[in-house]
Amino acid sequence: MRRFRIGSAFGIPIQLDLTFLLVLPLFAWIIGTQIEQTTELLNGTLNAGLDAAVLTDGALVWVLGIGAAVGLFTGVVLHELGHSLVAIRYGFPIDSITLWLFGGIAQLSEMPEDWKQELVIAIAGPIVSIAVGGVCFVAFQILPSGAATPIESARFILGYLALMNIALAAFNMLPGFPMDGGRVLRALLARRRSYARATTIAAEVGKIFAVFLGLFGIFVLGNIFLAGLAFFIYIGAAGESRQTSMRAAFEGVTVADVMTPADHVTTVPEDMSVRELIQTMFRERHTGYPVKRSGEVVGLVTLEDARAVQEVERDAYTVGDVMTTEIITISPDTDVMDALTSLQQNSVGRLLVTDEDDSFEGLLTRTDIMTALSIIKSSGDFTPIGETETETVRPESRIER
Repeated sequence: MRRFRIGSAFGIPIQLDLTFLLVLPLFAWIIGTQIEQTTELLNGTLNAGLDAAVLTDGALVWVLGIGAAVGLFTGVVLHELGHSLVAIRYGFPIDSITLWLFGGIAQLSEMPEDWKQELVIAIAGPIVSIAVGGVCFVAFQILPSGAATPIESARFILGYLALMNIALAAFNMLPGFPMDGGRVLRALLARRRSYARATTIAAEVGKIFAVFLGLFGIFVLGNIFLAGLAFFIYIGAAGESRQTSMRAAFEGVTVADVMTPADHVTTVPEDMSVRELIQTMFRERHTGYPVKRSGEVVGLVTLEDARAVQEVERDAYTVGDVMTTEIITISPDTDVMDALTSLQQNSVGRLLVTDEDDSFEGLLTRTDIMTALSIIKSSGDFTPIGETETETVRPESRIER
């Protein structure tokens, strides 16, 4: 979904996902319609002495709903800042903090492999939430009960935020990887196991937790929001486990090890007709080719480029007319996972591999990477030709995310 930057804190961009613009009014509405129930909860747990009749007078319920919702998501931002500032302290940059449908996400450029660092980063968020809850509770206690409506409204919001921030901390510490509790579990598991193995175990626990959370949300509480959160926890656990497994498998493997070398890459001339190009693609079962001019690679042409030309015009148009000249290149000594990230970020299927002199060295495709991964996982190791056994990469190796 599209994101909007609304500001920054400590140099970290704060963004809003479009889904947040839907969930904020929803939360405000839910809180506003449940003022009486929430007042009873606060009176019972905090001995608040709040007067529901005063708080439900006219449009005040919607003011309270909006105020409490904004305060709640402010607490979420502070929670993520807790993670972020500790991560920065350990030298891990933060790309952004994003508010979205299910709360907040602090996007780290990479995750620490040191279990102690991950443990401290993971618990920093819940600690901040507890601190925010404590501050709200102290402010709630300071304000006099039975006072004028504005003060009574402030006490309601502060009491609500005190409880919700404590609940946020507690919920996040549940073992639903990649939630905070799941990351704490992985950190503790990584004390005596490889990072990859610890991630696999934590992810499986997280997926089981997500299943039970989803079932509980649907059949016990009838809460679709909770079921949706469970779904994203499950997907997040599976995704991070897969990513970590790939990094473990590809540790020490470079682009040069898995790419198709230049002397095995079919290139096409820029004056070839689009019809001939399609025939070449059909014959060789490839959907993309580097384009050469006077022996130099000047572009890339794909099946999508060729399909953009109407069939009756394919003899008149050449490869040079439809090729892409904005070529994304990569060095042969680049880590394979970094290359995969580049493919994903640029939404392309192939990268040209060039050396320091911009000479064409080969072509790297998603298929090359996935084929190499399958071989590594099935064989248990990968040793590039000419390398010694000390260069071997194993799936259970220590990895960097």
